[in-house]
Amino acid sequence: MYTLITANRNYSSWSLRPWLLMKALGIPFVDRIEPFTQPVNWASFRAFSPTGQVPALIDGETTVWDSLGIALYLADRHGGIWPQDPAARAFAQSIVTEMHGGFGALRNRCTMNVGVRARIAGISADLERDIARVAEIFEQGLDRFGGPWLTGEAFTIADAFYAPVAFRIRTYGLDVGERAGEWVEQVLSHPATREWEQAALAETWREAEHEADLARCGAIIADYRAS
Repeated sequence: MYTLITANRNYSSWSLRPWLLMKALGIPFVDRIEPFTQPVNWASFRAFSPTGQVPALIDGETTVWDSLGIALYLADRHGGIWPQDPAARAFAQSIVTEMHGGFGALRNRCTMNVGVRARIAGISADLERDIARVAEIFEQGLDRFGGPWLTGEAFTIADAFYAPVAFRIRTYGLDVGERAGEWVEQVLSHPATREWEQAALAETWREAEHEADLARCGAIIADYRAS
C-alpha cells in the first residue's frame, strides 16, 4: 500500500492536493503526517524526501515527490485522475500546470491557513489579476463541461489542485463572483475536504513562521482552531 507523507493540515497546500485526490478517488494509502516544526524543515524532511519538502509518496522501494509528480505517478496506475473527454483532459492539463507553476501573488499574499478567517491587508494589482484568473478558470470549467466539477460530472486532478485556492478564498473573503463561488462551495463541501478541514481545526501545534506569514497577510477576525 502507498504511504503518503504530508504536513500540517492548516498550512500545507501542497500536501492537500495529492491527499484529496487519493481520498476522493478511493485510492488506499497510509496517512503519515510530518509537521512543520521550524521555518525550514529541510534537514529532517530529507529523511523521506529528496527535496526536503512535502508531500512525498512511498510505493515500496519507490519514492515520488512533488504534488504533480505524485499525481502523474498515480495516473499511470489508477483511472479517474484525468478526465476521459479529450477537451476536458486538455483543459485539466493546462490549468493544473498553470496552478503548479503560477499564481505567485495569491500564494504569497494569501498564505493557506484553514482554520482562520482574516481581513486581507490589501489587494495589489498582481493579486487582483490572480483572483480574476482563478475566477475565470472556475467559470470556464463549469460552463464548458457542465459541472459540478471543473471538468464535468466527476472529481478529477483539476479539482484537487485548486482546492487550496478554495480555502484561501474562504479564509480571506476573496470575491470570485457567484458562478465561480459555486465551485468553491462544491469542493469545500466534499466529504474528503471536510475531513481535511476537521483535522486542521483539531490541530493544536503552531509554527511561528507560518503564523507570521498569516499576520503579514491580514488581521485575524476569527480563529476556529483548537487551542
